[in-house]
Amino acid sequence: MKKRNTDKKVNKVNKVVLAYSGGLDTSVILKWLQDSYGCEVVTFTADIGQGEEVAPARKKALALGIKRKNIFIEDLKEEFVRDFVFPMFRANAVYEGEYLLGTSIARPLIAKRMVEIARKTGADAVSHGATGKGNDQVRFELGAYALMPDVRIIAPWREWDLLSREKLLRYADQHGIPVDFKKRKGGAPYSMDANLLHISYEGGILEDPDFEPEESMWRITVSPERAPSRPEHVTLEYRRGDIVAVNGRRLSAARVLETLNRLGGRHGIGRLDLVENRYVGMKSRGCYETPGGTIMLKAHRAIESITLDREVLALKDDLMPRYARLIYNGYWFSPERQLLQTLIDESQAPVNGTVRLKLYKGTVIVTGRSSKSDSLFDPTIATFEDDAGAYNQADAAGFIRLNALRMRIAAKQRRRKARA
Repeated sequence: MKKRNTDKKVNKVNKVVLAYSGGLDTSVILKWLQDSYGCEVVTFTADIGQGEEVAPARKKALALGIKRKNIFIEDLKEEFVRDFVFPMFRANAVYEGEYLLGTSIARPLIAKRMVEIARKTGADAVSHGATGKGNDQVRFELGAYALMPDVRIIAPWREWDLLSREKLLRYADQHGIPVDFKKRKGGAPYSMDANLLHISYEGGILEDPDFEPEESMWRITVSPERAPSRPEHVTLEYRRGDIVAVNGRRLSAARVLETLNRLGGRHGIGRLDLVENRYVGMKSRGCYETPGGTIMLKAHRAIESITLDREVLALKDDLMPRYARLIYNGYWFSPERQLLQTLIDESQAPVNGTVRLKLYKGTVIVTGRSSKSDSLFDPTIATFEDDAGAYNQADAAGFIRLNALRMRIAAKQRRRKARA
């Protein structure tokens, strides 16, 4: 098997850090790196809540000749939610009106840790298993370059000719790479990505955007039709825009999301079928389960509705699509995203209080919100009853006439033209 890249510089790679899951693709990549580059390989396996045991990755890496000191398996769930998911939800970020960015937000953390391990081990390159068609190649590599400008990046899918599952399996057989029987026989019919925020499903029959996926595809949510017939009430406590307690129980960031995933999942909340515009230019159909994130988005907007100034909230809404695109397109470590984050985080200082929700058959219903110290809701002004002079309704006349002035001038001009 030959590499597409004939650049002689490839032989200068001494050590590479590989984002390694232990699955078919990355196991083949590991062996391919050893054979094609003749370099030492360091494996990095991140546990960000994908729901699968990551410990077997160590055994598989050892079987492929990786030194024990070069195998990194790390639990990053708390950092993932605290430093990536929560900041994103402070911005209410949604891509193209629907997608809660579950895959996008995980990539900068993996890139960050890969670079840190590269520095620690003296590696001069990093490698990933993202294809040349997807967004993840962009996210991994922009993150790596932002943090380690001179790093060498090896993207096998852009170099080799193993461009089908059959070729990957043949290569695995030739080199004694163990492959799970279920994978060899087809396994899951979709390409899946999972972390503590979501599960995504792509490929296979889902490439037909008119195909309705079978119920058995979904992993963490029940169908709304089969959800409990009684609603469940949930209370969330906020501090500076982040959830710190669920139903009165103080929880870490990761535990907050785990709890909301469980609650939302059993009530059929958070399913999405979407055709999105990929960064590389094509349209792609994917299905997503994001139960906890769906609850978080609804609740965060509810607490902001009573604690943020009208124009501050409007400015955040104006900036949100730009912020979401930055994350989707891999610019988490860019100066513009960091600048926006500073502005967003500053806006969250008064976002403190509680939100009460009702979860019922795929829906999240806000039933109440309160903030003892930061609420801008003044019932003495907003009341429909006698406000005892708190608000002079006559003031509205001048405000309306001033705002109507330009439209009145335009209307008079149209009449003049019509008479001419």
